[in-house]
Amino acid sequence: MSNFQSCDPDPKHVSTSFVERQNLTMRMSMRRFTRLTNGFSKKQENHGHMVARYFLHYNFCRVHSTLRVTPAVHAGLTDHIWSVEELCSLFTRAGICFQAD
Repeated sequence: MSNFQSCDPDPKHVSTSFVERQNLTMRMSMRRFTRLTNGFSKKQENHGHMVARYFLHYNFCRVHSTLRVTPAVHAGLTDHIWSVEELCSLFTRAGICFQAD
């Protein structure tokens, strides 16, 4: 059963600046998106895992100064701020192992 939610956004409140800001935040936070560094991904699968891990941390573990909580708590998806250990246990239970590129 999926918890996917769909909506019909008001065009007056739709802006690409939110997406561009998120892209900048992600590029600045993850060196994998910067060419000519030692941290780039050679394997697409590993890259996908790291992007997923980044967004999980960003939304469930990182307290945002404007919200004063995590986005997941603010949206009602969870009732507490996750620790990094909680986040890592998700991957362990799912059998996902991060290996070097």
